[in-house]
Amino acid sequence: MTISLPESFGKRFGRRSFLVSAGLAMAGAILGSRSTAVAAERVRIGYQKFNTLNILKSRGALEKALAPLGISVEWNEFAAGPQLLEALNVGSIDFGHAADTPPIIAQAAGTPFVYVAKEPPYPRGLAVVVRKDSPIRSIKDLKGKKVAIGKGWNVFNLLLVALEKNGLSLKDIEPVFVSTAADARSAFQQGSVDAFGTWDPFYAVVERSLDVRTLVDGKGLVGNPTFYLASRDFATKRKKVISRILDEVQKLDVWANANPEEVAKFLAPQLKVDAVDLERATRRRKYGVQPITKNDVISQQDIANRFYDLKLIPKKISIKDAVVNTDFLGNP
Repeated sequence: MTISLPESFGKRFGRRSFLVSAGLAMAGAILGSRSTAVAAERVRIGYQKFNTLNILKSRGALEKALAPLGISVEWNEFAAGPQLLEALNVGSIDFGHAADTPPIIAQAAGTPFVYVAKEPPYPRGLAVVVRKDSPIRSIKDLKGKKVAIGKGWNVFNLLLVALEKNGLSLKDIEPVFVSTAADARSAFQQGSVDAFGTWDPFYAVVERSLDVRTLVDGKGLVGNPTFYLASRDFATKRKKVISRILDEVQKLDVWANANPEEVAKFLAPQLKVDAVDLERATRRRKYGVQPITKNDVISQQDIANRFYDLKLIPKKISIKDAVVNTDFLGNP
């Protein structure tokens, strides 16, 4: 650092005063840079509606758990998994969660992330629905029909699997790709599509508020787990932080499994979703943080292969490349 002073400075204040002043200036600069470093020490978390992270954010438990480590928490809400993964890709967040399909799209696009843990399968939490009086009675009846769906959604994978099981493919229907659950519902209500895919808590809301019939849900077809994800750099450097996050999530999961009514009441005002709908959604799922297993890798690889065969991703990927041999569920 160079400090420039006028020549008269030394004459007026003397050599000792000059050294003291220069020293103070240097110390101030150093302390200032340290303050900036401390202020920047935070974990940026991405979350979607209706997940334990939502409750964790509202309760402030994570902030208390990370305070001894000198780390603050920044929360970012996303409409769906694809948007959350894009934020992970551009470095806007460090940690988040998504269903099975969004990570496939993200890995194929080169997003530097890793799987760190998961929640249990949730097959009844997503579905393709039609109008109650619709002549569409089975998946085979979707042939030639318009279906509102998100290309990177978990329910998109359900639709693909259901079509395959019935001797059809994506080419046999007319997919209408949308970005959010609200867009899919809107297209359906306007009559521009014959069916649409959705997931909880939006699915639970639709069941009660619209005159619909579930054509197919994930039971017996897809697992629909939720995965916890982190940027590769963050997972490498901040294992202790990730372990602390997952530890706090697990504590809430135990409570959530035992208190579905309380979960619904707690989330209702935040999500602006009726508690009745949230309770319906909560009762058909199970919470709990679990490690990534070989079966998870195989299941994700099956989805990746399906997407590549259908030209939905530009290249083949290996799920193993996004799984690190580290247990994040140990004691932080």
